[in-house]
Amino acid sequence: MLIKKSVDIRYSEVTPKSVYLDRRKFLAGLPAAFLAGRELLSPSSRALAGTKLPALAKSPFSTTEKENSYKDVSTYNNFYEFGTGKDQPAKLAQNFKTDPWTVSVEGDCAKPRKFSMDEILKVSPLEERIYRHRCVEAWSIVVPWAGYSLSALLKQVEPTPKAKFVAFESYYNLGQMPQARYSGLQLPYVEGLRLDEAMHPLTMLTVGMYGETLPPQDGAPVRLTVPWKYGFKSAKSLVKIRLVDKMPPSTWNLTNPVEYGFYSNVNPHVDHPRWSQAEERRLGEFRKRPTLMFNGYGDQVAHLYDGMDLKKNF
Repeated sequence: MLIKKSVDIRYSEVTPKSVYLDRRKFLAGLPAAFLAGRELLSPSSRALAGTKLPALAKSPFSTTEKENSYKDVSTYNNFYEFGTGKDQPAKLAQNFKTDPWTVSVEGDCAKPRKFSMDEILKVSPLEERIYRHRCVEAWSIVVPWAGYSLSALLKQVEPTPKAKFVAFESYYNLGQMPQARYSGLQLPYVEGLRLDEAMHPLTMLTVGMYGETLPPQDGAPVRLTVPWKYGFKSAKSLVKIRLVDKMPPSTWNLTNPVEYGFYSNVNPHVDHPRWSQAEERRLGEFRKRPTLMFNGYGDQVAHLYDGMDLKKNF
């Protein structure tokens, strides 16, 4: 029997844990003749959630705060393409097909290209980063993400001097996301960062959490994670990254620019028009805690905004 090392296994070859366990029960009852069909043994085309990732390096960027449980993070989600209720994405995204998958990186760069998931996983060694996250609705979570700095991917395409911003686009298909028609959003979901924000080492290209591949409701198979900004800036299920010279549109800013600014840095001194941002409640806890400027990452990122009025540029 040929045994592959984790570094040799392609993303498309990995069978999700749940599918593997169900298949063993199913195949045990089949006549041997049926086992000749390769389709019975082929990997699922659904999101490969729950698959163990190779050994992850520990990151110096990690917080020491207590992590939320996997259940907390995987069953309480904002992913409007799969429903506007917090519990809907976990229920409605389970058949989301993420294999094959490519991410196009284009625009103001010398070497535009499309990356398969296999190629994305090989750009840089994967590491685990335990990040705090703050949602605009005044709740927060602590998650052990797996991935690497987005800058490693962007360097592969060599941004030109003309590039000043990075635009992101999420996957959108009503055939897979029928609830999206009721989202109230202009889709596909788009987001943007200034180039220096995107190149900051804290900005993460994320392929997993809790040591496993991402579940569909959390942005499988690859997403953005920007821990000093409100959660909606961390676009899920990325299919396109574009380097541009002007500030790109972002979905929530397009939907309601009075409530959602382009920068969307966590700032306890700038209230949402309908509620205060001064406090937050960690998911699973009753007590509230003070909201930290830049979500507690001020030492690392405050210099990016020197001289800016953060109440005006919210």
